[in-house]
Amino acid sequence: MYLSTVSRPVADQPGSGPRRRRFTMVSGNVVALGTVSLITDVSAEMVAAVLPLYLVLGLHLSPVAFGVLDGVHTGATALLRVVGGFAADRFRRRKLIAGVGYALSAVAKLGLLLAGRSIPAIGAVIAVDRIGKGVRSAPRDALITLSTPPEALGRAFGVHRAMDSVGAFLGPLAAFAVLLVVGQSYDAVFVTSFCVAALAVVVLVLFVREQPDGEAADGETNDLKVSVREAFGLLRVGPARRLVLAAAMLGLATIGDGFVYLLLQRRMDLGLRWFPLLAVGTSLAYLLLAAPLGVLADRIGRLPVVIGGYTALGATYLLLAGPVDGWPLIALALTLYGAFYAATDGVLIALAGPVLPARLRATGIALVQTGQALAYLVSSVLFGLAWQAWGPENAIRAAAVAVAGVLVGTLLLLVSPSRPTTRKVPR
Repeated sequence: MYLSTVSRPVADQPGSGPRRRRFTMVSGNVVALGTVSLITDVSAEMVAAVLPLYLVLGLHLSPVAFGVLDGVHTGATALLRVVGGFAADRFRRRKLIAGVGYALSAVAKLGLLLAGRSIPAIGAVIAVDRIGKGVRSAPRDALITLSTPPEALGRAFGVHRAMDSVGAFLGPLAAFAVLLVVGQSYDAVFVTSFCVAALAVVVLVLFVREQPDGEAADGETNDLKVSVREAFGLLRVGPARRLVLAAAMLGLATIGDGFVYLLLQRRMDLGLRWFPLLAVGTSLAYLLLAAPLGVLADRIGRLPVVIGGYTALGATYLLLAGPVDGWPLIALALTLYGAFYAATDGVLIALAGPVLPARLRATGIALVQTGQALAYLVSSVLFGLAWQAWGPENAIRAAAVAVAGVLVGTLLLLVSPSRPTTRKVPR
């Protein structure tokens, strides 16, 4: 269907079924995937909470070098998202492909021990971790969409992301506890993180069910294998192409958690031991808001919620360069930053779900995520350069201006009143 129609809930469109269906509880598969994400995020956020300190203050990386590594952390392996999504669709083994991704990320935690103080080795290990994330993200999200009625996608992704954010909340606390017990021993954090990540793989194997196309919520079936031409043919279809472009634009407005927390630490002159707790504040706001905003997206439309989320991101950037200081700054910034993630992370994929046919769901989601990730790579490097050239305050002000420009461009791309049709993307 055209993107002008996916900005409002499917349940409100003609022929979508009784309104009561929007209150359907999420499936057991969504809960199982949420549990896997929860455990994985405990592991990932343990490392993410200490990595900026380790790199910038421990290894004395410049802002530019950190920006490059931070971009690698999210964007350098972006094309593998498409590979993972395509493989999951072609072989209809979404659980298997997701499992490979989770296992790669777990092994990468041990790789940090072997990398030592070598920046190239650390970059390579981070790349392996992101390969894992890139491979697993689209198949996992496709499993969620295929396990959920279209009108309840916002709720399903909200519940999943809320469970994911529980892990993001607990991960920095676990890192803080490890550092409190053993002192400034980053190796202890990395080993603990690996053990937790391995547990997530076990839960995936035991409790997540494969979801064949024939059981998709929209009833689409097709016995033919997905071809490369068919997969990339999605980019020739207006709705999917506009969504990928919008996702890339939105990625350009995101500078990354590490920079946000380093700016807060700089403004507040926080001790190193307390640095991991900044991520806890963001995760708490995310945890409290993810499910309610997912339900709200099903009711009023997913696009307005996404736009509201990026508005919160712009406000966060302005706060970091504004007159507010002290604990009010920390509380406001982390709350708005958590609201940004809650309103955009799962809701953007829920917006994309109805646009994509079931047999190409993982590939289409991967294209959206790849657009964001590649743009994020560019954004991280540019922000590192701006920090070094203009100073952190001017750089973050420029980022806030970029958010405003990106929001205008996103609305122009996704709001298309001249295309009122509601047909699906052709297969």
